Amino acid sequence: MEPITLTTRRLLLRPFGPRDTYRVHAACQDPDIQRWTVIPSPYRLTDAELFTAKLAPAGWRDDCAYSFALVLPETGTLVGALSIDRRSRPGTYEVGYWSTKEHRGRGYVTEAVLGSARWAFTVLRADRLEWRAEVGNLASRAVAQRAGFRLEGDQRSGLLNKGVRRDAWTAALLPSDMGLPGAHPYLPERHAERPGGAQDSGR
Repeated sequence: MEPITLTTRRLLLRPFGPRDTYRVHAACQDPDIQRWTVIPSPYRLTDAELFTAKLAPAGWRDDCAYSFALVLPETGTLVGALSIDRRSRPGTYEVGYWSTKEHRGRGYVTEAVLGSARWAFTVLRADRLEWRAEVGNLASRAVAQRAGFRLEGDQRSGLLNKGVRRDAWTAALLPSDMGLPGAHPYLPERHAERPGGAQDSGR
């Protein structure tokens, strides 16, 4: 897929490129970003160069990962990063994100998640957008919940971060949650029915 740019009320979501190397490197010195995401720690300038010049463009070229720099249109200031990655299951994608320390608490990432989710459902024809974060990452979970993701439970050993398996929270957003049609019909489970179609009497 050719890289594209999205706009929201306050943000420009554009593909990363070499011009972002120093800003990404500076942002990722934040201990919280290194703690809760899978980026290398310590995060060196060569890591930022690899991401902005090779990994991010390759994701678009290979049609498997779509990384966006979240910037303020007036100044070009980087306020965060977001990626939508294709999963192995058809129609399923995963969103991940981080925010620069000085721009947290302003709703920028929630706004970006909503804008990119709409794009994923209408352009990528996603049927399901998943979110995962290590148990304890309350800031990431708050963003997902504000964007309308429904928590679905915990995954034991659900994440591998810097060589250590960690438990994860999981959640998902569906096209119908945003009032959009899905690429395929969705038949939710009817909890009042037992396997085989027998009705639960409630006794």
